[in-house]
Formats: sequence, structure tokens, C-alpha cells
Amino acid sequence: LASATMEAHKDDVVAALIQVLKPSGILFKNDSSARDAEGLQRYVETVYGEVPEWVALEENGVKFEAPVLQGQKTGWFYDHRANRARLAPYVAGKRVLDLYSYVGGWGVQAAAFGASEVMCVDSSAPALDRVEANAELNGVAEKMLVVEGDVMAALKELKSAGERFDVVIADPPAFIKKRKDIRNGEAAYRRLNEQAMRLLNKDGILVSASCSMHLEEDRLRDALLGASRHLDRNLIITERGFQGADHPLHPAIPETGYIKALFCRVTPA
Repeated sequence: LASATMEAHKDDVVAALIQVLKPSGILFKNDSSARDAEGLQRYVETVYGEVPEWVALEENGVKFEAPVLQGQKTGWFYDHRANRARLAPYVAGKRVLDLYSYVGGWGVQAAAFGASEVMCVDSSAPALDRVEANAELNGVAEKMLVVEGDVMAALKELKSAGERFDVVIADPPAFIKKRKDIRNGEAAYRRLNEQAMRLLNKDGILVSASCSMHLEEDRLRDALLGASRHLDRNLIITERGFQGADHPLHPAIPETGYIKALFCRVTPA
């Protein structure tokens, strides 16, 4: 609940959920920064029944456990489900780098789709522990390598070490949370994707995603194009992805089209 009005009616929300869905438990994950603007306290509270720390789920035939209580937002982001399904033809037999991996939504699925090796990079040790646990769930633990640390620093270290990958996935948290952040955020997307391209093999695949509602798809494309030209590379967009059908786009509210995912071939000029 992100507004004072909804907070005032939270008991009605709970009653409606119980009547319609008959859930075993209801958790209010009211810890987002949006509540600050409404003068609301942040809290996480089980308001009905019981809610486990971890919840089992399956996406694209791959099993996961998501951290509901301690994880980011709901603990899982289904809005990229269709885009992650697109990975399959790109990763079979390939070496994959998953940046901002969180609990392995992209990376574990890449391994399950036949990647030969997957390296997941994230700053959160608990998230990387869950990457390893989710890999175990799917019998692909031997393919996984996790690296804890700042992603941009890790990219530079990987470049210095001479590491190369066939596929790099860059799905960062929102770099642009407010309109005033657009200029700096666009520069951050360009820097991230430029460093990612430096680690690609000769004819590699870059999957570049953004969940920033203030970043239009053409601006993400421009950032990728600028990065590739700076590196004297050719950029070819092979697929364009958006959020899943359960996160629909309202034609009168362009901000609802917040997910972008561009699948790109990056080749020598």
C-alpha cells in the first residue's frame, strides 16, 4: 500500500482478499520509499494467517524459492517471465554473465536452458546464497559461479582478468526513479552496457533490460547504440521484449510500459 488513502482502508483490503481468494496468509510489504512522500511509516507485517520466509514457484519450467519476507518487494519479479523465456535459443552451450542477478531469475534459467557456465554478480550475499540454492533445485549447481560485489567494479575486474562471455545479461534496478534523474540515469545505462559489451566474445549477445518507467525504449536503444559506436562495434537488435501480459500497458498511462528488454548481437565493425 503506497498511499495514505489505501493505508486507511487496509482492513477492507484484507477482508476482500480473504473473501475472494481464501489465502493461507497475507503479508503487507509496506517498506517502499513511495510511502515516505505520503508521510507513512515503512513496515513489513503478516496481517492474516501464516506466511513462510520462502515460497516455492516455477517459471518457464524452472524451479525457484523466493524470499517473501526479506526479499525485494514481493521477492520475485514475474514481469520479466516472457523475456527470460526468450533466453533459451541464445544460451545453449554458451558462457553467460548475469549482472544484478538477485536470486538467479535470469542466470539459473540460462543454466537450465543449456548454458555451459553461468556467472552471477550481485552485491547481496543472501541473494547469491539463494542463487546457489535455486541452482541446486534444478540440478545445475555445477554450472554456476557467484561473485559478490559492486557490479561496475566487478566488470572492470573481469575485463582486467581477460574474461570473455558469449552472452551478457544486464538487468539492473531502476537507475531513473524520478524525472530529475533522467540525464544521470541514461548515462548510467550507457556506462553499464558499454562495460558489458567489452566482455563479449567476437559475435556475442547482450540482453539489456530496464525497469525504469522514465526511460523510454528509444532512449535505451540510443544508449546501447552510443556504447557500441564508442567501442567500434556493430549493434543489431534481434528481439524486443516487454513486461508480461499480467502487467498490462494502459494506453492513457505510458508509464505503465516500464519494462524494456533488448536482445542484441554485438559484432566487430
